[in-house]
Amino acid sequence: MEVLEKILTSSIELFSQYGFKSITMDDIARRAGISKKTLYQHFANKHEVVNESVTWYKNNTTENCAVVLGQSENAVEAMVKILAFFDGLYKRLNPMAIFEMQRFFPDAYKKFRDLLIDRDVTMVRENIMQGIKEGYYRADVNAGLLARYRIETSLMALQPNLMVSDRESLMSVALEIGEHFMYGLMTPKGIEQYKKYKEQYLKQPIPVI
Repeated sequence: MEVLEKILTSSIELFSQYGFKSITMDDIARRAGISKKTLYQHFANKHEVVNESVTWYKNNTTENCAVVLGQSENAVEAMVKILAFFDGLYKRLNPMAIFEMQRFFPDAYKKFRDLLIDRDVTMVRENIMQGIKEGYYRADVNAGLLARYRIETSLMALQPNLMVSDRESLMSVALEIGEHFMYGLMTPKGIEQYKKYKEQYLKQPIPVI
C-alpha cells in the first residue's frame, strides 16, 4: 500500500471510530505507521487530510455500491444489498462523526453532500426506474423526488438526534428508515421479493469492500 493510501485509510478509520474533532496529526501518523514529517510532506494540515480523506472515502463507497447494484438480479435485490452494505459500515461509525464534520470541517461536509447529490441520488433514481420496469416498484412514483428523499433521510440518521445516540441505535434507525422507504415504493410483487432478500442478506450483511 502506498504512503498516501495508508494516510487516507488510517484517517478514515480514526474519524469513523472517534469523530473528527479529537483526532490529531500525531494520531494519523501513528495509525498509518509513518513519521509526522512524512505526513506533512503529503498534507499541510489536518483540514487538508479531512478534505482529501472524505472525498477518497466517498468515491470508494460509491464505487462499491455501483458494483453491488451491477451484481444484483433485480432492483429489489440491489436495494436490499445496499441496506446490508451500509449496515456493515455503520457498525464501525461513531454517530457524532458526520455532525463533527459538518460543524468543524464545513468544506469537507459540502463536498461530501455534493457527491451524494451528484452520484448517490442518480444511482437510487436509476434503481427506482429499473424497479418500475420490472414491476417491483409502483409506476406512479416520482423517481427523482424519491431518490433525493432517500438520500436526505439517510443523512438524517447520521445526525445526533432523538433517534440516534450510539452505534446500535444508528444501525437500527438506518435499517428502519430503509425498510420504510422500500414498503412505500414496492408493489405486492416487490414485497414478496423484498421478504426473500431481507432473509438472505440482512441477517448476514455483505462484507464491506
